[in-house]
Amino acid sequence: MYTTMNLRCKMTAVFALLLTFCLLASTGPEAPALPQADAAAAFAKGADISWVPGMEAQGKVWYDKNGVQRDILRILKEDYQLNSVRIRVWVNPNMSDYGNGYMNADNAAKLAKRAKDLGLRVMLTLHYSDSWADPGQQNKPAAWKSLTFQGLMDNVWAHTVNVMNKMKNSGVTPEWVQVGNETNNGMLWEDGKASVSMKNYAWLVNTGHNAVKSVSSTTKTVVHLANGYDNATFRWNIGGLVSNGANFDVVAVSLYPTSTDWSTKNTQTLANLNDMIATYGKEVMVSEVGMDYTQASAAKSFITDIKNKVRGIASGKGLGVFYWEPEASPGYNGGYNKGAWGTNGRPTAALEGFLN
Repeated sequence: MYTTMNLRCKMTAVFALLLTFCLLASTGPEAPALPQADAAAAFAKGADISWVPGMEAQGKVWYDKNGVQRDILRILKEDYQLNSVRIRVWVNPNMSDYGNGYMNADNAAKLAKRAKDLGLRVMLTLHYSDSWADPGQQNKPAAWKSLTFQGLMDNVWAHTVNVMNKMKNSGVTPEWVQVGNETNNGMLWEDGKASVSMKNYAWLVNTGHNAVKSVSSTTKTVVHLANGYDNATFRWNIGGLVSNGANFDVVAVSLYPTSTDWSTKNTQTLANLNDMIATYGKEVMVSEVGMDYTQASAAKSFITDIKNKVRGIASGKGLGVFYWEPEASPGYNGGYNKGAWGTNGRPTAALEGFLN
């Protein structure tokens, strides 16, 4: 029987070995660029669908543009050519709160299996919190609040491995895993707050990265920040991670422009993504986009443009674009209005931006 100290020592030793492996692997030759046709097929056109199980538990059904009731995942795939989904995982969420909880590792694995069975690729977003983690809040799970920093790393490792194994046992290999969500100022505050200790933030990212790779070496790890047009924040955050030895594969951004500034924000975001590639050698993606459902025509133009910009990035390093919760009804969960279904219960024109 292992003591807590023995377990921590074992985790630390494994962490060190995996870190060495990743550092060695990072020096290998770059993969050749995909042929143009293959690169187009590999480009992820996706949606975060994490509200779907909770909405279904509340009796929600979806209709297509012709008013026919169908499975929401089939509508996204068959009508709008989406080939990927994004699913969030909280640590110990409130299971009775469908909008702000519910998505624990078990429910995430069920949804991932459902998506995989339809031929959809899967991205996970690990929030490392019991509820929302974003630039304004990165709260530790209640069960982790009194842990030392070493204890936090141990639990990040254990939780990440647990989620990955639940996916594996469901027959799902996530193609991408976000180590944190919108970590503009780090995660697991205050210990992992980037403005307090960039080193701690980097070590937490490393722990999550190595935990993912310990279960699936082919899964790409992602660091995700909000405001994809804000190059200064990305330089500070991603540069700080790299200079403190963090390992990860992809830089992802969120992008929520208005109907009047989306063209400018898209141009700024593309410049930022290209800078992440040139400066840090990372692949890039846009893992959240959205616009008010009442601005569907502008949203379609916005999505078409950012999709084409990211897909056109040289050497196939632009991996994809994901809409955040398009299945949301107007005003869902206390007022969310950036979904892509209208008051008539049918999809708006926004998702047509993903066609072709």
